[in-house]
Formats: sequence, structure tokens, C-alpha cells
Amino acid sequence: MEQGAARERATEGPSVRFGDPGEARAGEAYEAAPDAVRVPRQVRGEHTHGETPFFSPGSPGDGPRAVQRHSVRGQILDALRTALVSGELRPGEVYSAPVLGERFGVSATPVREAMQRLAVEGAVEVVPNRGFRVVVRTPRELAELAEVRALIEVPVMLRLARTVPPGDWAALRPLAEATGAAAARGDRAHYAEADRAFHRAVLALAGNQQLLAVADDLHRRSQWPLLSAPVPRHADLVADAAEHTALLDALAAQDLPVVEALVREHFTGADG
Repeated sequence: MEQGAARERATEGPSVRFGDPGEARAGEAYEAAPDAVRVPRQVRGEHTHGETPFFSPGSPGDGPRAVQRHSVRGQILDALRTALVSGELRPGEVYSAPVLGERFGVSATPVREAMQRLAVEGAVEVVPNRGFRVVVRTPRELAELAEVRALIEVPVMLRLARTVPPGDWAALRPLAEATGAAAARGDRAHYAEADRAFHRAVLALAGNQQLLAVADDLHRRSQWPLLSAPVPRHADLVADAAEHTALLDALAAQDLPVVEALVREHFTGADG
């Protein structure tokens, strides 16, 4: 009982640190912290339900990193979302909360809560007595998401192009540059984060919180990979990122036809 309670308490406080210090590349130091909960790359026990080897969320090429969140529960949700985007949580596979908890070094409770949230978002579905299956998406679903995003965001972007002072768009250029940097590294997970941050910042200028919530949910869903989708080519990711800068240029110039064309094209691109 005492050990169980202690483990539950451990899920609420310290920050999660991704990666295994024993697996760091040569010349890289693992940045330990006294209050960190280490998240191993490999399972510490046997995995079940036909699960594939677990992921180590973070950017390929950046080494281990710590996600700074207010709770382990939120960190796990972020880690699972990253794994969905990168394809490390594979469509059609079933993952159990207790086994994932072992791999994170936490109890099953925060993992189960994070998975329940992903179920609400449509990323996974509950499999009774087994766990959660990553939803298998189809090209048609992806096309439908792109269509809905265009219906919502194109009119907003055009209105912003007409009403936002041209000089104000310069403040968003660092966000566009962040997507370009992630694309140049081939860092798909960080690109997805930077891409959403850029789009949120643009749409935030409309001053509509409900719009932001709906658009961000649609954007996240559009980033989940298809079952048989090929790994995006590096050139495609770089070209997709470049569209952010081009969009800012068009918005600042109040070039409405170009704004509309770029937004529609972006939604059907590599990770728009």
C-alpha cells in the first residue's frame, strides 16, 4: 500500500526527462536533474498485446531533452502526441496503460488519463481489457480535414490581411523561422510543434478563442500519419516550412489572392 501510494505521488511532481543516459550518442552528456523521472527508451519488462518497442520522444539529432510541464500527466500526453506525429505509436497497434507506465517509470494512472484524452481527440480507441488502439486513418479523412480547415481559416486569413497593419506581421517571423530550422534538421516532431505554434499565432490576431481551439484541434488531427504513408521527404518538409515565410510576406503586402492560394496549398502539403 505504501509503495503504491508513493508511486502515485511520484506521478504528480517531478519533470519527465526523455531518453536513456546509457544510450546517449558518443560525446553527448545526459543532463541529469535531481528531481527528474527518467524515461527509458526500452521497456524494463516484457511488453504485451503485440506492442512494438516503445519510442523515445524528442528530436532526432538533439539527444535527450526534458519537457517542462506543470505535471507528469501533461508531459506524458505531450510525449504520446509526439509519438503519434512521428509514427512511433503505430496505427492499428494496441498499447496498454500499465506497460506504457512501466516504460515511462510512472503508474498506469497518468498514462490512462492521457490515453483517454487522446480517445476524445480521436487519435486512439478503447479496446476493452487490453488498452488503446491507435486509430487507422485514411487518405479520405486527411482530405476532409484539409477541406474543413480551409473553410474555417481561409476567410479568417483574408480578413487579417485586410485589417492587420503590415508591420505587425514581422513579429511572427521568428515562429516561421523556427519551422524552417526544424524542417532543415529533418525533425518531424519539433516541426509539428513549431507549425502549430505559427498557425496559432496568426489566428490569434483574430481575437477569437473558440476559433483557436477548433483550428488547433483540426491541425493536430491532420498531423497524425496514415497507416501506409511514406516518410515525408526532407525537401518536402523544407518546402512546406518555406510557405510560412511566403504567407507572412503575402499578408504584409495584403495580396489576397496569394494569401488564399498559399493557405489552401499549405493544408494539402507535407505537414500543413
